Amino acid sequence: MFSKRKFTQALIYTSFVGPVFFVFSMIVLIPFVLGMYYSLTSWNGVSGTIEWNGLNNFIQIFKNDLQVRDSFLFTIKFTLASVFFTNSLGFLLALLLTQKLKAKNILRTVFFIPNLIAGLLLGFIWQFIFVKGFAAIGELTGFSLFQLPWLGDATTAFWGIVIVSVWQGAGYVMVIYIAAILNIPDEVIEAARIDGANGWDLLKYIILPLIRPAITICLFLTISWAFKIFDLNFSLTGGGPFKSTESLAINIYTEAFVNNRYGLGAAKAFLFFVVVATITTLQVLYTKKKEVEA
Repeated sequence: MFSKRKFTQALIYTSFVGPVFFVFSMIVLIPFVLGMYYSLTSWNGVSGTIEWNGLNNFIQIFKNDLQVRDSFLFTIKFTLASVFFTNSLGFLLALLLTQKLKAKNILRTVFFIPNLIAGLLLGFIWQFIFVKGFAAIGELTGFSLFQLPWLGDATTAFWGIVIVSVWQGAGYVMVIYIAAILNIPDEVIEAARIDGANGWDLLKYIILPLIRPAITICLFLTISWAFKIFDLNFSLTGGGPFKSTESLAINIYTEAFVNNRYGLGAAKAFLFFVVVATITTLQVLYTKKKEVEA
């Protein structure tokens, strides 16, 4: 028999979880299910008629869509470069700013500020810097680095996006690494020093093993950010030159809202979700196994 106590508990749980589940369903669950449905149709996103297309969208993506393959390769290369340099720079900054420096609080704020600027605005700012600022510096100094066609060539445009992405994201992961480093017990550091450990030994055997939970979080964040890059890429290069820097997110946007093939765009978005979810899940499972406690 359903007792009054259990009924009261169920009512309390529902009152707390119900609103959250309702909001989650409205903004995540239902749009996701609808997107899966549209991926099986040939809907153009505007028409009132939605025609069932079965798996034809997915077959077309794998057999005929060469641009989505190029966009996928670009996204993979960008993710590898961005994740490596963002985490390396963020960790080095964290290591530096946990030392006894007078201006460390100011420097922490300065390095974090780029993360507060919206990606779209950041892209336009750096587009001006690459096109006008670097050209002016190149004329004055004669340095070949500043005279490169940063956004006009496929290779330099790729590294241009990586540079801006790292510049924006390194400050954010730096904060996480700083919190992890400061959380290492002082007794552990002191004991290692008494045993004769030098700076490299401390880094290799104490700091890096003990901040692995932070590494797990930072890798997860930077991988998902890099895969989903859209606004920065869109405002900086627009996918050019000649679609050489078109990310998967831009390819999906173009397919759905520029070419008016919403069904095909939804199919690409579904595959994109599967790829990102698989890679991030494997990364978290792998790095969680490596974590240790002090």
